[in-house]
Amino acid sequence: MDIMNFIGLFLLLSGCIIGLGAVTVIDIHGFLGRKSEYWTEATIRTHKVTKPLIWVGMVLAVIGGMIWYRHEPFVGVPVIHAIIAAILMLNGIFLSFQVSPFLLQQEKEGKAGSLLPKALQRKIVVSLIISDLGWWGGVLLLVYYLVK
Repeated sequence: MDIMNFIGLFLLLSGCIIGLGAVTVIDIHGFLGRKSEYWTEATIRTHKVTKPLIWVGMVLAVIGGMIWYRHEPFVGVPVIHAIIAAILMLNGIFLSFQVSPFLLQQEKEGKAGSLLPKALQRKIVVSLIISDLGWWGGVLLLVYYLVK
């Protein structure tokens, strides 16, 4: 057994598990919060936990992927995984530096239970779709790579 392959795959899978789990939780909250003040407030509170977990998952997955694919040419599955990671990071930057500060401000002003503006809701829905497709697509691609 190659210990580096073991470590790389372990980190890659761990990152996917942590990241996808956190994304799933916040996406469900966000979906429910579109029309519910209760779930809007729950989403604002929950995102303080899920946001760092998503970033931890991303870092672990990227490091694991770099180790796992270290002997592979940068074509096919490794390059698609890299593209997915880049898209997810850009999406995460938007959420972390645009949406999250707005949510925290809402909470600070005592408006955590207020529905979000429709324009922001639309952006969040697009971001949710990107997150789900990216994380699930990355897992699907890894499974494909492992069984091919």
